[in-house]
Amino acid sequence: MISLAGRDILHAWGKFVFTGIGLGLLIGVTLTMAGVYRGMVDDGRALLDNSGADLWVVQKDTLGPYAESSSVNDDVYRSLLAMPGIAQAVNVTYLTMQVRSKDRDVRAMVVGIAPGQPGIPGWPPYLVAGRQITRGHYEAVADIASGFRLGDRLAIRRNHYVVVGLTRRMVSSSGDPMVFIPLKDAQEAQFLKDNDAIWQSRRRTGANPVFNRPAVPDLLDAVIASQSTNAFVNAVLVTLEPGHAPEEVARSVGRWKRLTAYTRPQMEDILVGKLIATSARQIGMFLVILAVVSAAIVAFIIYTLTMDKIREIAVLKLIGTRNRTIAAMIMQQALALGLIGFVVGKITATFAAPLFPKYVLLVPFDSIAGFFAVLAICVLASVVAIRMALRIDPAEAIGG
Repeated sequence: MISLAGRDILHAWGKFVFTGIGLGLLIGVTLTMAGVYRGMVDDGRALLDNSGADLWVVQKDTLGPYAESSSVNDDVYRSLLAMPGIAQAVNVTYLTMQVRSKDRDVRAMVVGIAPGQPGIPGWPPYLVAGRQITRGHYEAVADIASGFRLGDRLAIRRNHYVVVGLTRRMVSSSGDPMVFIPLKDAQEAQFLKDNDAIWQSRRRTGANPVFNRPAVPDLLDAVIASQSTNAFVNAVLVTLEPGHAPEEVARSVGRWKRLTAYTRPQMEDILVGKLIATSARQIGMFLVILAVVSAAIVAFIIYTLTMDKIREIAVLKLIGTRNRTIAAMIMQQALALGLIGFVVGKITATFAAPLFPKYVLLVPFDSIAGFFAVLAICVLASVVAIRMALRIDPAEAIGG
């Protein structure tokens, strides 16, 4: 019995193998795109895990603090601590910005953490080098993905911070590395204006007769002082006492504090279902396009290779070979091509994933699903060549 796949590998191995490599690169891109999506989901879940919170208390009717801006007074945590079931309530701020170190800019999420010690919500749970923040100002802990090292001086707005510790896998939902600084510094950085803007604001306030009253000489200074301070945070991270349901406590916070509290499943749904939903749909479109292109390549190559063997197929039909056997041999050729392509693609994706700037998570399930999808695409792509082969006239075996 003649094996079409074996014949091509032996007598036209260059075309067959290089086609398999080209298909493999497409499959590698497909697996990597799936890994990008998995990485985005994992980044979002890592963000929630690392926060150490059971509830996220944010501004009423917002999806903050990650999907939308949120602003709550920084004294709200005191009233939350008085509620039944709440063990800890800690302020936190989040600000995505460019952090400069020497002559290099890094896009990072700057996190303002409340005074305390490791184990408090919002703090990095572990370090790979250095120590935690111990001073109230001008110290920072950075994720190693930022490229910062111990002792580096970071410029955040007008202040400079020394990196005293390094952590790992502390990233935002978009994959930006986190930089942790004291809460008061973060509050100042989030709403700090440049000198000219401050001067203009004070000039407008001084020109306003409502605030500049000769009969009340201290009023203007009090108003300017209030404009120069920031009494807001983006969220309050809450941990619960054992035995209390997060849903019940969240409803109580919404009822009595006029705030919105999200549980872990709700916050995960916001991150995955809303924040990265558009990116997920875009990646899905790319996967569909790559699948169509891969099928077209396989169909074209198998059709071309089958056309090169018209006489051999005619001989097989002349000696009485059944159509089922001829179709099986062509399909075998397509599956061999797909197998070579999948092996090349899997190797390519595995070695290329660490080179991406964002986290790419390759899970075994995607590889298994991709393998069977490749086989299915190859089987469907061979249909055109099979139909053409079955129409070959046996007389062509003895024709000119």
